[in-house]
Amino acid sequence: MKMTRGELFLIAGDPGSRSRGKDPLLAGIFSRLGMVAPAVAYIGAASKDSRLFFMWLAGLLKKAGAGSVRLVPLASRSADPAKARALLAGSDVLFVSGGDVEFGMGILEEKGLPPLFAELHGAGTPCIGLSAGSIMLARAWVRWADPDDETTAEKFSCLGLAPVFCDTHAEKDDWRELETLLRLAAPESGFGIPSGAALHIASDGSLSALGKSVPCFNYREGRLLRRADLNPD
Repeated sequence: MKMTRGELFLIAGDPGSRSRGKDPLLAGIFSRLGMVAPAVAYIGAASKDSRLFFMWLAGLLKKAGAGSVRLVPLASRSADPAKARALLAGSDVLFVSGGDVEFGMGILEEKGLPPLFAELHGAGTPCIGLSAGSIMLARAWVRWADPDDETTAEKFSCLGLAPVFCDTHAEKDDWRELETLLRLAAPESGFGIPSGAALHIASDGSLSALGKSVPCFNYREGRLLRRADLNPD
């Protein structure tokens, strides 16, 4: 029996926003999923399981249509991997929150969880990423041994559930980190997801934009080139 992969939503949050009302982008995502009050597993590894960040986002998720929102404790040394696996497996939706991509991926790998994410997604569980969480759901990201030396840049693997390279809400920086990533990954292309937008990857692998247009780039002739935009329906 062929399994249907879960849908993926890669959101670029607005760093300056702390809205207390219903978030239209999240509400639209839950509407598309067509689930009634789904149980959401909140993965906050990239923010060291910040309780304040969790409480704020749990409120937004519930207003948007989520039922229960449970923090999957991962960042502390006392975190129980078995409990984390049970929470993930028992949820309808996986929500990977923002923070630091490399730190978050390090925690997931330390706890041995990437294969479980792949298994759950492959069996149909939808995944939503926010900012750094969106990048964690994608193929890879970039780090520098020396932040002041571009030649020390290297890419490292992320969860790879979304078969894309991407960056989020970096439009004011002209997508500089995405440019480095695509230089290292050339001739691959990648998406710059602006603040207030999301990249939707359907079960059949088709791509669409939500909220705002999402530009696609590649790296050619020593620079980042904008190829085309995905436009919202």
